Amino acid sequence: MSYGGIALGAHGERLAAHWYKSNGYVIVTRNWQCEIGEIDLIVRRGNELVVAEVKTRVSDRFGAPSEAVGFAKQRKLRRLAAAFLERTAVHCDEVRFDVVSIIGRDVEVIEAAF
Repeated sequence: MSYGGIALGAHGERLAAHWYKSNGYVIVTRNWQCEIGEIDLIVRRGNELVVAEVKTRVSDRFGAPSEAVGFAKQRKLRRLAAAFLERTAVHCDEVRFDVVSIIGRDVEVIEAAF
C-alpha cells in the first residue's frame, strides 16, 4: 500500500468514517471548511456531536499519529466547532472532540481526547 499526502489523508478519513458508522454514529459532514480551517469529520449519535481530527501515518516510526494534535490544533478545532455550530442548523446538547489515529488499516479512536 503506497499513498501520497492527500491520498493518505483521504484513506484515513474513509476508515474513520467507517469506524464511526459501524459504531452507531451518523456522518454529519466531512471536510467542513471555513476561513479559519477545516474539520476532518463531524458525526453525531443522539444529541452528542463529535468533532473528529483524523491523523493518518504509514507507520509509527515518528510516533503515534495522535501526538500531532497539540494545544494549538486543539484550540483551533474548538474555534472551528464553534463556527460550525454558529453557521449551520445543527443543534446538539454536547460537543466531544475525538482524535482518530490511523496507521495502515489500524484505527484507534481516542474519545474525548481534549
